[in-house]
Amino acid sequence: MNPIIDLRSDTITKPTPQMRQAMADAAVGDDVFGEDPTVNQLQKKVTELCGKEAALFVPSGTMSNQIAINTHTQPGDEVICDYGSHIFNYEGGGPALLSGVQVHPLQGQRGVITAEQIKAVIRPADHHYAKSKLIELENTHNRAGGAIFPLDEINKIKKLADEHQLQMHLDGARLWNAHVATGISLAEWCDPFDSISLCFSKGLGAPIGSILVGSSEFIDRAHRYRKIYGGGMRQVGIIAAAALYALDHHIERLKDDHKRAYQLALKGHEVTVFDEHEHLGGMMRYGIPGFRTPRDVLDAEINRIIDLGVKTRMNCRVGKISRWTRSAKISMPYSWVWARKPVVHCRWQTALRPTLSQLQLSSRPSMTAACSMLESA
Repeated sequence: MNPIIDLRSDTITKPTPQMRQAMADAAVGDDVFGEDPTVNQLQKKVTELCGKEAALFVPSGTMSNQIAINTHTQPGDEVICDYGSHIFNYEGGGPALLSGVQVHPLQGQRGVITAEQIKAVIRPADHHYAKSKLIELENTHNRAGGAIFPLDEINKIKKLADEHQLQMHLDGARLWNAHVATGISLAEWCDPFDSISLCFSKGLGAPIGSILVGSSEFIDRAHRYRKIYGGGMRQVGIIAAAALYALDHHIERLKDDHKRAYQLALKGHEVTVFDEHEHLGGMMRYGIPGFRTPRDVLDAEINRIIDLGVKTRMNCRVGKISRWTRSAKISMPYSWVWARKPVVHCRWQTALRPTLSQLQLSSRPSMTAACSMLESA
């Protein structure tokens, strides 16, 4: 029996043996007191890569985003973001619960909202309204299939934010992919933002960890919220060592993930339309299954999927499947199988056309979104 080829998410990426060794060898101290040398080294390295003044290591991307929102705002303020953004959809209502702010989501084009859209919803100085305080963008955009947010549009939004005294935060959990896909430096991507969250536990393959970057004054205030949220960790250099190893060895390897996903797209899918701004460095374009893992999915496994006849259709219908059956051993993003039909329906309406026996069915469907591809690979 062939093993499962798991394409659900880059979050399933496992540490390499070399990364595990770096973790075992890490020098540690008490990070709550700022005395863990490996954490301090990681924070310094990311600060330099992003061209900012300071950084704060935290357990998760959700905590990093919520700390940023709390640090930038006061209760009753308003955060402007894309309707499909992670902070609006997948962080448990954190902005309202933790910061007492309301979110004003805009309907973007695959995660991209424009300066014109934002300008139209900035609140006037009137006591009837919430105070517009923070613009939050996501790059690459998870729910939009990993689309890269165009830097030109980000700079336009930055100009608007400055005119209206608004802060800007970037959910850059997968900014590494945008950097690799475009060749634009992390510092250039980060320059327009007052704060940036980056994640190590996606395609970079670290088991845990994100980091929040910004000015020294901002990070000093954010440190207090990390403590309040319970995010202070002690000898956490063991984890920070994995992130450091990933920065030194796994960023460029994201090119391999993009190449493999693109190979799958070209050979196994019906794809005819590409938008210029959707240069993928993140997850998927038009729902094309792929990967962001640095090593776990191999070229031979891509060819196996292609041999099974994977095809993609673009007009997806989310949430239209009425009952569970069984899912294929090729784990696709948001995969469901119709009863009585050998078709796997994904969030992006991916259809597997071999017989059910060829797919070696297991007992539960896959539920986590994932994957990446690069047009210019």
